[in-house]
Amino acid sequence: MSITLADARIVTPGGVHEGWLTIEDGRITHIGQGTAPGNGHGLSGRHVVPGFVDIHNHGGAGGSFPAGDLEGALRAAAFHAEHGTTTIMASLVTGALDELASTTSALADLCADGVFAGIHFEGPYIAAARCGAHDPARLRLPDRGEVARLIKAGRGHARMLTIAPELPGALDVIRDVVADGVIAALGHSDADFDQTIAGIEAGGTVATHLYNAMPPLHHRSPGPIAALLEDERVTVELINDGVHLHPAMARLAYEVAGAGRTALVTDAMAATGVGDGTYVLGAMEVSVQNGVARLVEGGSIAGSTLTMDVAFRRAVEFVGLSLVEAAEIASLTPARVLGLDERVGSIAVGKDADLVVLDDDLGVAGVMRHGTWLVEPL
Repeated sequence: MSITLADARIVTPGGVHEGWLTIEDGRITHIGQGTAPGNGHGLSGRHVVPGFVDIHNHGGAGGSFPAGDLEGALRAAAFHAEHGTTTIMASLVTGALDELASTTSALADLCADGVFAGIHFEGPYIAAARCGAHDPARLRLPDRGEVARLIKAGRGHARMLTIAPELPGALDVIRDVVADGVIAALGHSDADFDQTIAGIEAGGTVATHLYNAMPPLHHRSPGPIAALLEDERVTVELINDGVHLHPAMARLAYEVAGAGRTALVTDAMAATGVGDGTYVLGAMEVSVQNGVARLVEGGSIAGSTLTMDVAFRRAVEFVGLSLVEAAEIASLTPARVLGLDERVGSIAVGKDADLVVLDDDLGVAGVMRHGTWLVEPL
């Protein structure tokens, strides 16, 4: 089946092009300027950006990936897809080893079906002093055998492990997971500058939600933020919701790391798209008020209620990025982190037709995944 999207402003890595594109069998086959040949689906001059790629997401629409409820996981994935996230990784939180292995095995089935691009273990090998919304009673020291068990449970779909590099045994675990093709992410850490550098040298290539759950910048003790920002090997995640970090800090990270090393993420949890109330994240009770999720006990921020379309829009309106720049950090850079940039992350001939149509206010007017409309623009 062939589909032509006409009268569009197509956002590509090279700029914004006024014209059309053709899709056949789920892939982009032609991109042209001006008037489309023949009849097409007219978009009335609206922008088309690549489908968003979210590499850090715990759920939504009432479904929680750490809960291991496949029906809820499917509901959450569908909800985020309607908001433009056409590639999503399921993130877990700290839990008992048997529970993590069981949940991983269940989610691996959905990965095999193409629902998720992989599984992310955010814990349990993180620092107690920076555990945030993770259950401190279930934190563990890095153990090579345990990690190998979790990776095996994923049946090839374990894609990322967040770990605090200063913990005993962490560097060996980082080397192991990287050798197994799993991304080592540094975060929820109390590391100093040198300990963070050691984690990078061991193979860490992602900063889990930069700024959050790590020591702040200090002019005499730069800590992990400076180490992660300045190292060209590291991609930094940003939760651009206006709660986790001020737009000026997002701008600072972008100016240092650039579009090629900055990835927008949601860190979304079950309340996303549902509303205020009481929820559970892993084993922790979470209260959501005015869209902000915090632990009932202690008040730590507990994930977000963010969607990628909002993160994208805020990158333009509050951080000051162009549409091309925002598309890179919401799509291409996270796709590159996952090694999927040959197929998704930008609008180019030969790539999957994962597309988001935006209205004049940068709201979602249409979503296409693999050439099929999930939300068809009027």
